[in-house]
Amino acid sequence: MGLFTKTKKSAGGGSASGGKNTEEKRVAVAAPASMLPSIGMSRDISTILRHARITEKASMHQAGGVYTFDIARAATKRDVVQAVRALYSVTPRTVRVVTIPTKARRNARTGKVGMTGGGKKAYVYLKKGENITIG
Repeated sequence: MGLFTKTKKSAGGGSASGGKNTEEKRVAVAAPASMLPSIGMSRDISTILRHARITEKASMHQAGGVYTFDIARAATKRDVVQAVRALYSVTPRTVRVVTIPTKARRNARTGKVGMTGGGKKAYVYLKKGENITIG
């Protein structure tokens, strides 16, 4: 029995009981990628780190060896560590992940209410003497 299966009954007249064939066929239906769990997230490193977060606060933190990245929603701390190791050849000391909530914002010109994106960001702490060139 599959998790994503649909049951189809074939209608035809060939059996002795009632004239209808009551055989069932199970057809597997592929689930979209958004419904699948994020177990395979650590395999595809290129989608974990979206881009560096360049803000005034993040620039001040870079002097102390802390780098800020926007990351995928399904990414974990271990995924971020693997991605930083692979892309920048440095080993992070610590990674902290923060969820950015979506917020309702009103458009000043039209008055319509929309939603901001939200997402996740990661603070990557490096050892003294290590740095990342972002540019």
